[in-house]
Amino acid sequence: MLDVPTGHPGHPPLTTPLALLGWVTRRGTLVLLAAVALATIQSLCAAAVPYLLGRALDAGLGDGLTRPLLVVVGLLLVVGLIEALSSALSHAGEVGAWMHGTFTSSRLVGHHVTRTGSAIGADLPTGEVVSTVATDSFHVGNALEMLPRFVGGLVTYVVVAVVLLRQSLELGLVVLIGLPVVAACLALIVRPLHARQQAHREASGRLATLGTDTVAGLRILRGIGGEDAFAVRYRDQSQRVRHAGVGVAGTSALLEALQVLLPGLVVVAVVWYGALLAMRGEITPGELVTFYGYTAFLAQPLRWATQFLTYFTRARVAARKIITVLSVEPGAGSIAESEAADARPARSGRARTAAELVDEATGVHIRPGTLTALVAEHPEAAAALAVRLGRFDDAAETPVHLDGVPLRELPVAEVRERVVVAGASPQLFTGTLREGLDARGTAVVDDDLLRALDVADAHDVLDSMPERLDGEITEKGRSLSGGQRQRVALARALLTDAEALVLVEPTSAVDAHTESRIAARLAHERRGRTTVVVTSSPLVLEHADEVVLLADGRERTRGTHRDLLARAAAGDADARAYHDVVGRAHADDDGAPVPAHHAATKDH
Repeated sequence: MLDVPTGHPGHPPLTTPLALLGWVTRRGTLVLLAAVALATIQSLCAAAVPYLLGRALDAGLGDGLTRPLLVVVGLLLVVGLIEALSSALSHAGEVGAWMHGTFTSSRLVGHHVTRTGSAIGADLPTGEVVSTVATDSFHVGNALEMLPRFVGGLVTYVVVAVVLLRQSLELGLVVLIGLPVVAACLALIVRPLHARQQAHREASGRLATLGTDTVAGLRILRGIGGEDAFAVRYRDQSQRVRHAGVGVAGTSALLEALQVLLPGLVVVAVVWYGALLAMRGEITPGELVTFYGYTAFLAQPLRWATQFLTYFTRARVAARKIITVLSVEPGAGSIAESEAADARPARSGRARTAAELVDEATGVHIRPGTLTALVAEHPEAAAALAVRLGRFDDAAETPVHLDGVPLRELPVAEVRERVVVAGASPQLFTGTLREGLDARGTAVVDDDLLRALDVADAHDVLDSMPERLDGEITEKGRSLSGGQRQRVALARALLTDAEALVLVEPTSAVDAHTESRIAARLAHERRGRTTVVVTSSPLVLEHADEVVLLADGRERTRGTHRDLLARAAAGDADARAYHDVVGRAHADDDGAPVPAHHAATKDH
C-alpha cells in the first residue's frame, strides 16, 4: 500500500513556468528514470522487429530453412517477450510519473491555499483556484507521463538512423529527412493549438468562478429574484466555453489527421523508391522490408514527440496558472504567516486553564473562567465580535487582548490552540465519527469522545451508526440532520479543550428540551474555563455566569439573566432593552413576544 505524502510539499521556483516544471520533474527523478529506461527498452525491442524480419527474409530466400533462419526466428521470439514485459512495466512507470506530476502540483496549490488566509480570495477568483487543482495539475502530470515515451522514442530514432544509413545511404536519407519534415509541419499546428487551449482554459476558469459565486449566493439571489439573470450569465459563459472547446477540437482534429496523412505519404515514397533500388539490385528484398518497416515504425516516435510537445505546451500554460496561485502573499492572520512566527519562543511556559479576553472595539471584557453570553440588538454584531475574539478579522482597527497581550502579537498557531471559535454553520468532513470529533488529531480516548457527545446530547447520532464511533459520516455531514450536525460540531469544539471557547448559536437547530439539557451540561463541563456563547435563547442565558448586551457597537449592560429581568421589571432602561431583544427573538407563532421569564422556565 502506497503511503500518502504528508508534510510541506517543498518550495518551488516561481520565476518561470519552465523553472517550476523542472523542479517538479527533479522531485520525481527515480520514478522518471525507471520509466524512461523501461520505455527505451520497449521502443528498442519494437525497432528490432523490422530489422530481424528483413534478415529472416533474406536468409529464407537465399538458403531456405537453415540454422541462420531459425536463429533469427528465435531472436524474434525473445525480443517479443522482452517487449511485452517492458511494455507492461513501462506503462506502470508512466502512471507513476503522471501521479507524481499531478499530486505534487495539487499538493503545492492545496498547501499554499490553506495557508494564505483570505488573501487568496481577494487576489484570485475562487473558480480560478479550483481550476488550478482540478485541471492544471493534470496537465503537468500528462507531460511527465509522456516524457518517458518521448525520450525512449528519441533514443530509438538515433539507433534506427545508424542502421538505415549503413544499409542504404540514399534511402536512409529519404526516411530520416522526410519524417522530420513531417514533424516540422505538424509543429506548425501546435502554436495555434496552444493559443486556443489557453483561451479555452481562461473561459473555463471564468465559468467555474461564475458557478461558484452563483452557488455561494443562491439564497440571496432567490431573495431578490436574481436567479434568471445569473442563469443567463452562466448560459452565455457556457456557450463561450463551448465555442472555445470547438476551436480546440478542430485544431486537434487537424493535427491528428496530419499525423496519419503525412507519415503515410512518406511510406508511399519510401516503398516506391525502395522497390526501384531492389529491382536494380542495390538493396536486398529483406532490406526493402526493413526500410518499409522502419518507415512505418518511426512514425510512432514522431507521434510521441508531437504528443509530448502538445502536452508540454499545456503544462506550460498550467504551470503559469499554478505560479499565479503560489505567488499570492499570505494575508495577516494566515497559517503561513504563523509558521515563521511559531519559531519564536512562547511568552510564557505556564499552563493556562482559563483565558481573559478584552475587545476594545466594544468594551466587552470576558472574565476568565466564566460562561459569558453575548446578546445583541443586531445578531451580526455579536457574530462579528466572536470573529474578532478568534483573530479571524485582522482588518479590525481595535485589537482584542488575550491575557493582556494583543492577539496580533501572538503566533496564529498559539491563538488557534488557545482560542477556538465554533461558527453558526458547522462544517463536517467525510470520515468516521471518531475522526470528525478529534479535530486536533490528538488520538482522544473513547471515554472523552463519549463524554463530549453526552454534553452535546448527541446520543442519537451515535445510536444511528452500527459501528458507533467508527461509523462513517458522508461529505459535509449530509447523512445527518441539521440538529445532529450542530451537536456533533459542538462536541468537536468541546474536545479541543480550549482555554477560551467561543460558540456562535450552538443550539439554534435543536428543540427546547434538547437545548435546555445542552445548556446545563455545557455550563457544568466548562466550569472554571472561559466560554463565550453568542445566543438570545433564554434557555441558554439562564445558565450563563454573565450576560452582556451589545447595542450600537458597544457594551450597554451586563448581569445574570434573572438579574437583568428583575431590573427590567423595576424600570431600568438598559435592562428593559435586554428584555425586548430576548423577547423579540422568541416571539410566539402569532408574533406576540413571549415573556422572557416564562421562556426561561417553560421546560422545567
